Amino acid sequence: MKESMLGIINATKEFSSLKELTNHRCLAALPFGGRYRLIDFMLSNMVNSGINSVAIFTGHENRSLMDHLGSGKQWDLHRKRDGLFVFTPNAQGEGDDFGSFHHFAKNIDYFLRSKQKYVVITMSHIVASIQFEPILNRHLEVGADITEVRHAGRSLQTYILAKDLLLSLFEQYKDKGYYSIIDVVKDNYQSLHIHTYEHTGYVAMINSTESYYKHSLDILKPEVWKQLFSANEPFYTKVKDEPPTRYVKGAKVSHSVVANGSIIEGEVDNSIIFRSVKVGKGAVIRNSIIMQKTQIGENCIIDGVILDKDVKIEAGTVLTANDSPYVVEKGTVQGALMNS
Repeated sequence: MKESMLGIINATKEFSSLKELTNHRCLAALPFGGRYRLIDFMLSNMVNSGINSVAIFTGHENRSLMDHLGSGKQWDLHRKRDGLFVFTPNAQGEGDDFGSFHHFAKNIDYFLRSKQKYVVITMSHIVASIQFEPILNRHLEVGADITEVRHAGRSLQTYILAKDLLLSLFEQYKDKGYYSIIDVVKDNYQSLHIHTYEHTGYVAMINSTESYYKHSLDILKPEVWKQLFSANEPFYTKVKDEPPTRYVKGAKVSHSVVANGSIIEGEVDNSIIFRSVKVGKGAVIRNSIIMQKTQIGENCIIDGVILDKDVKIEAGTVLTANDSPYVVEKGTVQGALMNS
């Protein structure tokens, strides 16, 4: 049963409300949870569900995503048969085509060559632990044409359907005006048997800076952590070989996630610290997300802030948020004089 599913991840979705965090990367490659990228969650769900052939459709801003995915080795998808396939748009493609039926149909040979009978289509900006085999079983039990996965009544834009039906939809998309599987579901509640499957576990949809900030800090809650992270269904990611984090005498860390390779000399509370971050002596980090290789000088105060990769915060700088998180973009420098 497991080998009868083919995985498709649409990694083209972008949101203008996340622009500060996606200027230099696609949304699928956005760091999350101290060590992961958003793509890791649905990709790992597929692997944990026994899906051994996964196609990822990307947009143009895909360099960091391609670097992260590599050959698919970290997900056991570097195979001679099946495995990981990444389809990028050609230079002449129009933005509206990416992730659409038109985009899929351009690569129809992938679908025709695959031997799997059913297809799972999902998005890359969903953080959840989902097993697809029970959903396929329900799909078959009720005789559905398309099964839509929902959470609390909200669509997760995740669907299971027969590959033959998907291929027929490729042929129809121009005549009927279908852009994607979402359009098919909205337009065919009468003509097709569309079944809904309610997922009851934790789900985060990352579609704005506010949702990214909120759901990042949510994983610090024990009840969320237990729902999301399981030893039986782990999330896989690109491995970075770095030493353990060093906590200098006098450092204080509470209710936080701290990745490897960091040096903590100051105080960290209720925060997510990615790998190779330096927190200087006397610095106080609260309610913040600090991405990899960021350097925070001595006696800084950082509260309610998202620091992207390779940011440098000079000594004595104070950065605090008001109603929404304050974002410092990748590779920039913030100093005490700049903020005075």
